[in-house]
Amino acid sequence: MSRGRCWRTTVEPVEPVERFLAHLSDVERSPNTIKAYGHDLKDWFVFLTGRSLDWQAVRLDDVGEFVAWLRLPPAARAGRVVVLPSVASHCGEATVNRKLAAVSAFYQHAARNGVELGDLLTSWQPAGRRGTAWRPFLHHLSKSRPQQRREIRLKAQRKAPRVLAPAEVQSVLDGCVRLRDRLLFAVLHDTGMRIGEALGLRHEDWAAAEREVAVVPRINDNRARSKSGQPRTIPVSVGLVRLYADYLHGEYGDLDSDYVFVNLWGQPRGHPVGYPAVYDLVRRLRRTTGVEFDPHWFKHKSDTCTVTTAACGQRSPKRLATTGS
Repeated sequence: MSRGRCWRTTVEPVEPVERFLAHLSDVERSPNTIKAYGHDLKDWFVFLTGRSLDWQAVRLDDVGEFVAWLRLPPAARAGRVVVLPSVASHCGEATVNRKLAAVSAFYQHAARNGVELGDLLTSWQPAGRRGTAWRPFLHHLSKSRPQQRREIRLKAQRKAPRVLAPAEVQSVLDGCVRLRDRLLFAVLHDTGMRIGEALGLRHEDWAAAEREVAVVPRINDNRARSKSGQPRTIPVSVGLVRLYADYLHGEYGDLDSDYVFVNLWGQPRGHPVGYPAVYDLVRRLRRTTGVEFDPHWFKHKSDTCTVTTAACGQRSPKRLATTGS
């Protein structure tokens, strides 16, 4: 989704939504976050359009109906299909809460720009407790007045993160034909980095003698992003350092690039690897290894497990990131 542009569907793009998404872009929210907000707000305005509701005049009851509408299968949302009680809800509790959060954030942004709708999804609570993330002008003169809190929310069970078993991790590593790909997944596992942080690594971030890798938030040519705005240093295993050295000697060679993970067989050669190439690789590895995994799952490791991280077969304990100054 481009900066400041909303979606196009059965409803026309809404200017306040475009301003809201542009604001998120201006404050450097993740592109994935902006895209998710856009999709969630699309559902809200499709719902409003189907009921001929003005977005500036909705009531709390309308939001409750929106929740019920989200739980319906898409084919039944127009009201022309009867839904049996045995039919499972289309949107789970966590998804509904995420969409409500997007709608709430949108209305808070509109309120900050002069639209009196900031309390649409909120209820009163005593002063001093946690409220919304923003404060109105002259808030310090009204601390004793009730503050706001979002009222409508479904109770959602917290799901345990999917953890890859040691044998699954080893299967993924062994399934990599190229050292570059093996190093990528070994970095994810050994350090707990997010995929965007790994794709943004530069050679200068590696301190082989100290067995450390630095995660530095910066603008990357492949649009890889670090979710945290703070740099941090992560201790790594001997095996990972050896695998990095093998990769430089065996595949990287004398290529002149600052990035660690680059195109070596595709074009443009030397350009940093992007998200699409990684997910293509993940799909191939799923087919060849039989392991259903996502790059994010490498972040989730048991506190007691040790797994093979590199071609040399050394085993290393879970490594925790330390915040840099």
